[in-house]
Amino acid sequence: MYREIPDARTWTRIKQIHAGWSDDKKYYIQTNDGRELLLRLADISKYERKKWEYESVRRLIHMDISMSRPVDFGICNEGRSVYILFTWVEGEDAREAIRRLGPLEQYRLGLKSGEILRSLHEIPAQIQSLSWAERYNLKIDKYIANYRTCGIHFKGAEQILNYIEAHRYLLESRPVTFQHGDYHLGNMVVSGSGELGIIDFNRLDDGDPWEEFNRITWCAKESAEFASGRIHGYFQDEVPESFFKLMALYIACNQIASVPWAIPYGEAEVKYMLEQAEQVLEWYHSFETSVPSWYLPS
Repeated sequence: MYREIPDARTWTRIKQIHAGWSDDKKYYIQTNDGRELLLRLADISKYERKKWEYESVRRLIHMDISMSRPVDFGICNEGRSVYILFTWVEGEDAREAIRRLGPLEQYRLGLKSGEILRSLHEIPAQIQSLSWAERYNLKIDKYIANYRTCGIHFKGAEQILNYIEAHRYLLESRPVTFQHGDYHLGNMVVSGSGELGIIDFNRLDDGDPWEEFNRITWCAKESAEFASGRIHGYFQDEVPESFFKLMALYIACNQIASVPWAIPYGEAEVKYMLEQAEQVLEWYHSFETSVPSWYLPS
């Protein structure tokens, strides 16, 4: 499967990684000269997407952040697979690390995550044919249609849907930049020296930079200090008033989209997403407010 990849003969250890929801097959690689790499394999039908992914991450090479950096891209497995090879980012899963840290250290890492995200959003978007409002309204329509027909509904969904409909206007004239696409604690690592690293760029896209806060719920669930620090670090302690309403819109859309998304992954994932929707409704007082209860003002 790997032999066609240049320098594969120098690999001394290959270990499959089973974490995450990606369809990619992931492997930890050690080479005979001591390097550590991450190999991602996908079906050849995803060649164009993976090529774009590789070229997009290459646009970040100049950035001074700890992240997975692209090394090589190509076809292997007798033409059946496409691969991307990345540098390995050493560190512990940030979800695990954050639980052992005190509030001040959690906040410090949150600040750093916000600063890194801000720097990622300095990368300009590639050419888009539709405006952000047109693109995202199409997504909203699809999310709502999928929720209505999925057969699983939850208490409070109508309040979420009402909030979405009342705040679509916020999408008008929003800028579009590079996006990580799945920015939360689950895609971060913490090194032994306390450095924050960013991994798993496989959902990268171009879009409204503030949409990247749609998964901050995964951060807030672990640490209000980290999640609040992420906002403060991103905005350098000057959070625009309009931000919270738009973040609430993106989070609301995520809750409606998450249940149909989880169904193919099984009952346990559906249950988890329903519990998350319930928690989000509590944070937002059934979306009667746009500032979540976990937020700690700077």
